[in-house]
Formats: sequence, structure tokens, C-alpha cells
Amino acid sequence: MRLYVGFITYGELTAKYLPYFLPSLKRQSYKDFKILAVDNSEEEINGNSAYIKNNFPEIGLKWPGKNLGFSKAFNLMIDEAVASGAEYFLALNPDMLLENDVLEKLVKAMDFGSELGSATAKVLKWNFAGQEKTGAIDSCGLKLLSGLRFVNYNEGEPANANGKEEIIGVSGALAIYRVSALEKVKRNGQYFDELMFMYKEDCDLAYRLFLSGFKAKCAVEAIVYHDRSSASQGQDNLPVVLNRKNKSRQIKQWSFLNQQIIFIKYWRLQSLADKIAVVWFELKMLVFILFFEPYLFKELINLKKISHKILRYNHGD
Repeated sequence: MRLYVGFITYGELTAKYLPYFLPSLKRQSYKDFKILAVDNSEEEINGNSAYIKNNFPEIGLKWPGKNLGFSKAFNLMIDEAVASGAEYFLALNPDMLLENDVLEKLVKAMDFGSELGSATAKVLKWNFAGQEKTGAIDSCGLKLLSGLRFVNYNEGEPANANGKEEIIGVSGALAIYRVSALEKVKRNGQYFDELMFMYKEDCDLAYRLFLSGFKAKCAVEAIVYHDRSSASQGQDNLPVVLNRKNKSRQIKQWSFLNQQIIFIKYWRLQSLADKIAVVWFELKMLVFILFFEPYLFKELINLKKISHKILRYNHGD
């Protein structure tokens, strides 16, 4: 198989999507692919495993016995794709609905651009509760802001937004990777950094691919709908602060810790202007959490505990 497709399930959070997600995946016009899944649920018998085994028994489903997190679970699936000689690996969230030609268009984009390390579709927002395909963009890939901060390109804009700016990488919600590119940038035997349990691990991988000279593309003619649970609202301070009310404490903890890991990993590669931007962002964040989210200071203690494991990049790496 040229293409391996992988997704992660976890309890009832994902089980409700499978009757929509998997049929849309199986209806793809492109057929040369194999589906893998890791069920991070606490119990082996659950809504995810039952649905998959009863309806799509051909899917290679693994239950590790505990929640491995995003990075480790996907690394296991990528390892299997590599061992099988796959050319591409597609990481997907299961809270998605795919148009029938998405895989065909993604593979075509990768085949046409040998310089591409990754690509994504135009991901639109899906109102799952109302069963509505909206016309608002969820992501057209990742943009890099000053100070090593990543945002979803075109998020919140109408589906017909320009979308022609270059992106630095792709969101892990839907990302097709060239396996040879993943092999080139892996560190310590890992593609996604397993210090990052969940959140921002896709930004880290996107940046490593970028540093290695690989390009990324949004195949805007490929359309997918995503019911994102924690979308951002703009890049300015006030919208970002207001949107934090909608995110769970756990998500904010993972996100804060992993952003610190990114700062440490790539600090030496940054220009003076970007280092100043990082410091300014950190100062603003520390003042904010002092008054509004003091529980995040615990993540700085966790950061210190794992600091010796963080691989710091230098010019020429």
C-alpha cells in the first residue's frame, strides 16, 4: 500500500463520530490505502472498538491498555507504515467528515510536488451537534508568527478565502506526510516528540520539516469538515484571552507546557528579534496566569523535571 491512514480513538469523546467518519473514509475514490487505529481508551471493550470490529474489521486496531497520548500513538502507526514500505502516512482526527475525493487529491498533490514534506486539505468547520457542514474555515495549515507561535491559517474566514499564502506546515488534525521526510527529521527514534503528550506536537514536527528544507501545501480543492473542540479565535490578545474560557484546564496545561518545550528546543535558532518576541510573549503569559490561571505554574515544575530530555537544536542541525 502506498498510503497508510491512522487515527486515534478515546472513549465516548470519539465513539460518537465513527459512524460518520469511517464511512466517509471508506467511500474514498482513492483505494490504495490501509487504515490503522490506536484506541487510547481505558477499557478494551468500548464504543470505539465495538463499532470498528462490527463494521470495519479490516482496520488494524490496537489497544495499548492505557492512554499513550497523541504523539506516541501516532509514532506507533508511522513505524508500521515505514516497516511496510508506505510512501505516505495520513494522520487524521476521527471528528471529521471527508468528501469522497480527499485522499485522491492529497496523494496527487504529494506526487506532483517532490519538495513537499506534508500537505493538508481545506478543513472547514463541522457543526456536529446540528449536523451542519459550515462554510467557515477551520484550518488551511499552520502559519508561524514571530516568537515561535503557530496558528491555523485562515481560521474563521469564509471557505472562499484567498488561501494562497505559503504555510510552514500542517495541522495534525489532517496531515499527509512523505514517509521519507519523516525519517529524515525523526529524533531519538520519534517522529512526533513524545515529551508532548498532546497539543502542539504537530507544530513541533511542522517546524522540524521546515528547518530541513521541506515545504508544505494546502490542497484547497480537497474538502474536509472538522468538529474542533478547542478552536482559537484570532491572534490578538483580547480574543485569545476570551477564548481560553472555552478550553478545559487539561488542554491549557498541555498547551502551555508544550509551548515551553518548543521555546527551549529552538531558542538557539532564533534571530534577536524573535528572541525578544518570545520573551515578551512569556512575560505577558506569566502575568496573565498569575492573576487568572495560577495552576499553570505547576507546568513550569514539570518542565524542569523533563528539561534534561529536551533536545535543543543548534544552527546546522
